[in-house]
Amino acid sequence: MSEILTLLEQLIKKPSVTPEDAGCQDLLAQRLTKIGFEDERLNFEDTQNIWLRKGNSKPLFVFLGHTDVVPPGPLDAWDSPPFEPTIRDGRLYGRGAADMKGGIACFVTAVERFIAKHPDHQGSIALMITSDEEGIATNGVVKVIDVLEKRGDKIDWCLVGEPSSDKQIADVIRVGRRGSLCAKLTVYGIQGHVAYPEIAENPIHTFAPALKELTEEIWDHGNGFFPPTTLQVSNINSGTGAENIIPGIVEVQFNLRFCTELDEAIIKQRTHTILDKYSFKYDLQWRLSGNPFLTEKGELIDATHHAIKTITGQETIDDTGGGTSDGRFIAPTGAQVIELGPINESIHKVNENVAIDDLEVLSKIYEKILINLLVK
Repeated sequence: MSEILTLLEQLIKKPSVTPEDAGCQDLLAQRLTKIGFEDERLNFEDTQNIWLRKGNSKPLFVFLGHTDVVPPGPLDAWDSPPFEPTIRDGRLYGRGAADMKGGIACFVTAVERFIAKHPDHQGSIALMITSDEEGIATNGVVKVIDVLEKRGDKIDWCLVGEPSSDKQIADVIRVGRRGSLCAKLTVYGIQGHVAYPEIAENPIHTFAPALKELTEEIWDHGNGFFPPTTLQVSNINSGTGAENIIPGIVEVQFNLRFCTELDEAIIKQRTHTILDKYSFKYDLQWRLSGNPFLTEKGELIDATHHAIKTITGQETIDDTGGGTSDGRFIAPTGAQVIELGPINESIHKVNENVAIDDLEVLSKIYEKILINLLVK
């Protein structure tokens, strides 16, 4: 059994449902401190973060990942227990196999091989691992990077091991992500009896035209790197549960995934402009999950394309699709950031899995990227 598979199985056995780490980071530290990495814990509240670094010289290459996983969902829907790694037909099943303990196992083993072969490599290598990526991400990478920035630890290149691949391993790398802006809107009316609407005010009715306008708004047309900005309503709640009461309020949650054509301030201003056209009282609370970012062509993307071509014989596609990742906290520091990891088809699903052969290929790609950047 390969070192990659053994490590991944060990990680899957630890039920690290966000924001728990369940000992995963201790396992990584035990391995990497043996080859010269320094173990620093940067924990905040209920979140465990580890910064493992070898060397102090520039440039600094960082592998970024998370040990927390989403809940497994109904256990009886799984063909095998989610925290008991199981091999079937050349695939390893278990929660976190693809998102993203598979990526972690691949880059840890890639680093081990690289250092054994190139002990005198240029620059420094670090791993930044959090247990707060699948949650609201308030005590993980966003706080770790603040600590690093304040003490002058500048990252040059960052590779996030998120599952970026689509149909085959390494066919897609993420070179950027859209921004994510969340909103919670409360529209106020006057509660009353459904038989007497003239002395009540139904907030659902008064909000309906504004909802139509918000969802039909053309926010932008995207650009060469990003698709157009979209607004999606995720929740609408109103009423008492009784069929004869006009509700007094309606609560609406929506999210905008926005590209680099817009920013947070413009979106807020345009949203308020739409809402203010209608005669209802409302309260609107915002939460910025992350701004859009884009890594331009440079050493990291070039090294990654070359590594993928060398190992797989295939070309890869640069893409900015998908949700958000912790890369959004690294990019504003000026670092070049990409995402490259397993195939994403089964992530967050029942029976999450990864092809064992893909793990071997991915780890070799990671190793080759390090060679391309740190061996001259």
